[in-house]
Amino acid sequence: MSRTSVLTDGQWARIQPLLPTSAGRRGRPFRDDRRVVEGIIYRYRCGIAWRDVPAEFGPWQTIWKRHRRYSGDGTWDSILAALLTVADARGVVDWSVSVDSTVNRAHQHGTNLPRTTGARSNYMNLFAEPDDHAIGRSRGGLSTKIHALVDGRGRPLVLLVAPGQGGDAPMFTHLMDQLKINRAGPGRPRTRPDRVRGDKAYSSKAIRAHLRDRGIVAVIPQPSDQIGHRKRRGSTGGRPPAFDREDYKGRNVVERNFNIFKQWRALATRYDKLALTYRGGAVLRAISIWLTALGDTP
Repeated sequence: MSRTSVLTDGQWARIQPLLPTSAGRRGRPFRDDRRVVEGIIYRYRCGIAWRDVPAEFGPWQTIWKRHRRYSGDGTWDSILAALLTVADARGVVDWSVSVDSTVNRAHQHGTNLPRTTGARSNYMNLFAEPDDHAIGRSRGGLSTKIHALVDGRGRPLVLLVAPGQGGDAPMFTHLMDQLKINRAGPGRPRTRPDRVRGDKAYSSKAIRAHLRDRGIVAVIPQPSDQIGHRKRRGSTGGRPPAFDREDYKGRNVVERNFNIFKQWRALATRYDKLALTYRGGAVLRAISIWLTALGDTP
C-alpha cells in the first residue's frame, strides 16, 4: 500500500454504501468518492492546508467542500452509527465506558473568524455552527476541547467539541444524551452502558444522581475537598459513594484513545475555522478506528 492509500479495499467496501450519491441532485455528479474521502483523511492525518493536499486526490476545493457537506449533513455521524450497530451486533462493543476530554491548541489560521466570546456552543444540534465556533481562551491560549465517551477498549462512541476553558462535568449529560446505538434487528437503540468510569472532575451530585436513576454503576473517585466537606458534617454528611478502585484502573483507555486521535496532526492542533468541520474530522477518525476494529470481513 502506498503512503497515500489510506483505506483498504475491505474498509472502503464497508463504508461506500453508506455515502450519499449524486443521484437526484442538481449540478455536476460527485467525483470519485474513494479518492475524495482518502484526500480528507490524508489532510487530517498530515495536518496540512487543504490547498496542499496532493493533486492525485483531486482538486482541493472539491475535497474541502465534500468534507464540509458531510460534516454538516450528518453523513460522518451516520456512517459511525452504522459501524457501531455492526460492532454491537457482533459483541465487539464493551459497555463499560469511560469519559474524559482533551484540550487542543487552536492554530492562528483557525481563529480568524468573528465569534461571540463566551457564547455557549450548540450541543443540542450537532450540525449547526455555534457562535463561538467552539473556541475559547484557556491557560494555554485559544483552544478547543474534544469531549469523548469511549467503550471499555478505548474506541470512541460519542464525540463533542467545546471551548477549551469549559469544564468537563457540564458536558457529561450532553455526551450521555448522544449515546445511542441502533440494533441490527428489531428493538429500541441501546442508550445505557453497564458502568461509567470518570475522573474526579465528574464527581458531582448531579452526575451521580443521573447515573443512579438510570441504573448505571458510577466508577468515579471523590476529590479531597468533597471528602473533607462530608467528614466535617459528621453523621449528617452521609455515607461515601461506592467506588471500585480496581475497576477504575480501566479508565486509562480514554487517555490512550486521545493518544491515538492525536496521531492525526490536524486533530492534535486545530486548523479548522469551523467547529463543524473540526468535529467532522474527529468523527472521521472514530470511523477509521472502528473500521480497523471490525476488519475487512463483512
